[in-house]
Amino acid sequence: MFKTRLASGVVLVILALLFIIHGGYLLLTVLGIISLIGMYELYRVLKVEKTIGIAGYIAAVLYFLNLAFDFLPDMMVLIMGFLIVCMCIFVFGYPRFHASQVFGTFFGFFYVAVMLSCIYLTRSLSGGVYLVWLIFLCSWGCDTSAYCFGMLFGKHKMSPVLSPKKSVEGAVGGVAGAFVLTLIYGFIFRSSMDADVPYIMMMGAICAAGALISMVGDLAASAIKRNYEIKDYGKLIPGHGGILDRFDSVIFTAPIIYYLSLYLIPMVQI
Repeated sequence: MFKTRLASGVVLVILALLFIIHGGYLLLTVLGIISLIGMYELYRVLKVEKTIGIAGYIAAVLYFLNLAFDFLPDMMVLIMGFLIVCMCIFVFGYPRFHASQVFGTFFGFFYVAVMLSCIYLTRSLSGGVYLVWLIFLCSWGCDTSAYCFGMLFGKHKMSPVLSPKKSVEGAVGGVAGAFVLTLIYGFIFRSSMDADVPYIMMMGAICAAGALISMVGDLAASAIKRNYEIKDYGKLIPGHGGILDRFDSVIFTAPIIYYLSLYLIPMVQI
């Protein structure tokens, strides 16, 4: 299992490098496909993947098309329109769907498609070719650092019911590890980024904040699985599970990194 997980992880990293470095429509298309698969995994748990979930897939496709071609005057038109569609299906199809399924359909669109799209939005920022990697440094880097620190120093349970193996010490180590990894990353690519020390320190602070949120994302995905009594969302990625099992923390960190980079990075560029 470890070899399978390692091999899958290496392949994922290579693919991430190729798609993110290329950016543009290729990255947007790949994120759109990943989002649709992730939504299908969640909708399958809710048992709406072949019914009301179809409206969610259509909304996601329209959302990504709008990111590419910008044909809507305001993205809220799509989001509110999709919510109204969900409620219409609920009302006129009553009692076929439970309210939780309708709410879950809307939630799945926003939770997976909208939040994952922030990877593309971060890549599109000025300096985004470097900033986008903070998303993965603060999610996967935090996860690895937290595991190591937790194994060595973990004594106090962070969430004893939901995830008994996670500790407060591991969480602190995860945030610190993500911060240090970002500083190392920043200084390695300092010349390429044309960055000074305050810029790199801001990157580290943004990544630390993202790392803190990434643990919430991981636990949130676990909580959903516990509620529905499933082990994994899928089996698409050998040794890792489904898209949502691998990208659970990335889903949360992507918007955090995007908005913090959008508003804080310019402050150290003045």
